[in-house]
Amino acid sequence: MSTKRRDFLKLTGLAGISMAGAGVITSCSNAQTQPEKTEQAKASGKNHTQQFNMCGYAAPKLETVRIGFIGLGNRGPGAVQRISHIQGVEIKALCDLRTEKAEAAKKLLENSSHQPTLYSGKAEAWKELCDRKDIDLVYIATPWHLHTPMAVYAMEQGKHVATEVPAAKTLDECWQLVETSERTRKHCMMLENCCYDFFEMLTLNMARQGLFGEIIHGEGAYIHDLLDMNFNKETYHDMWRLKENFRNGSLYPTHGLGPICQVMNINRGDQMDYLVSVSSNDFMMKEKAVQLAATDPFYKDYTNKNYRGNINTTTIRTKKGKTIMVQHDVTSPRPYSRIHLVSGTKGVASKWPSPERIATGHEKWLTDEELAPLREQYEPELIKKLGEMAKKIGGHGGMDFLMDWRLIDCLRNGLPLDQDVYDAALWSAVAPLSEWSVANRSNSIDVPDFTAGAWQKNAPVDITLRGGGTTTVKV
Repeated sequence: MSTKRRDFLKLTGLAGISMAGAGVITSCSNAQTQPEKTEQAKASGKNHTQQFNMCGYAAPKLETVRIGFIGLGNRGPGAVQRISHIQGVEIKALCDLRTEKAEAAKKLLENSSHQPTLYSGKAEAWKELCDRKDIDLVYIATPWHLHTPMAVYAMEQGKHVATEVPAAKTLDECWQLVETSERTRKHCMMLENCCYDFFEMLTLNMARQGLFGEIIHGEGAYIHDLLDMNFNKETYHDMWRLKENFRNGSLYPTHGLGPICQVMNINRGDQMDYLVSVSSNDFMMKEKAVQLAATDPFYKDYTNKNYRGNINTTTIRTKKGKTIMVQHDVTSPRPYSRIHLVSGTKGVASKWPSPERIATGHEKWLTDEELAPLREQYEPELIKKLGEMAKKIGGHGGMDFLMDWRLIDCLRNGLPLDQDVYDAALWSAVAPLSEWSVANRSNSIDVPDFTAGAWQKNAPVDITLRGGGTTTVKV
């Protein structure tokens, strides 16, 4: 491989490093920057030989799931609180770099039977947690760049892993997760909570039962005005979330993408083939930094950064000729949306903008009266069993609790997880791949097959309780 091409792959993330800056690439012609297909295949890991198929894998039953939590700033404390309601678990350890965060999380457990050990005060305290022999599951809710290093280390120490989204930032990290999970036979689940939202689960069950016919197109998004939060010094430790916006692509695709991939059987009957991605310019973030710097010198360093485009749109074509559209926008004053559009040969479902809508066999949306019996007919078992309880315990309206309960119930009953390491890698990989496409005038880029061809025989996600459902809850 030539020096220029090797440097190019490193810059674009195809060799595992995130985009260093669009200007480095777009200053060259397409002929200079487009790697040959053989080099693309090598860099994307297409010659990967699967060591063990983690799709559908049922790990040995754990009567009691012993858990250690890493990251107790934003999402971590909520997870601690939710899981404390689930029977058959022991919260053994809590870890955060900031001692006060670990202590605050422990206070949430004062009226419970859990007596966790605290790890804090030094950068690698989390490794001490992972080294313990009495922990089965490590639950990671740290800044994005720490997800893969922590997940890989935990699996190497014999632990199952549940990590917040995205599971990885680079293709190299995606492959690290896949290879480690296959070698250790430890689950690596990305905590994509939107797969457990009520309408998403309803439409998944409808799709499984054939209500929409063959699904041919899906749309998802993360449209969430985080402009003020990202510039708030108190919201994200060391401004880490704002710093992620120096990258230019679909940086946070999994909330909208995950439910659509499950509906379309991606990794389990179909596979992503290639994608193209386009971003707008930045019209808001630098302006916000300049505005804040006028009264607070802290923000001066943020006025000269190369912020990503405000809106990114990525389109994906699958091996079977179906399409997916994913949008990312965390700066515009648009109402919150994940879109969630499911389009089939016999019907359509749409969630955003509300109200939730379904059409079957004709061009008009069903009325509320027409939709009610369908909701009752296709309501998933999980929602029937725990839906109202989940709303009481909470977490984004209850979907977080459904996700946590399902994870624990599968581990306790020795069942395959709804999301495996291939989902974690593929859904996360859309971000670095979109960066490459954006930097190259939206040229298409092949999507790696993390299953090494096993998608052709992997069974679709089974959303029944399938021998589980035995884990009880105490409100």
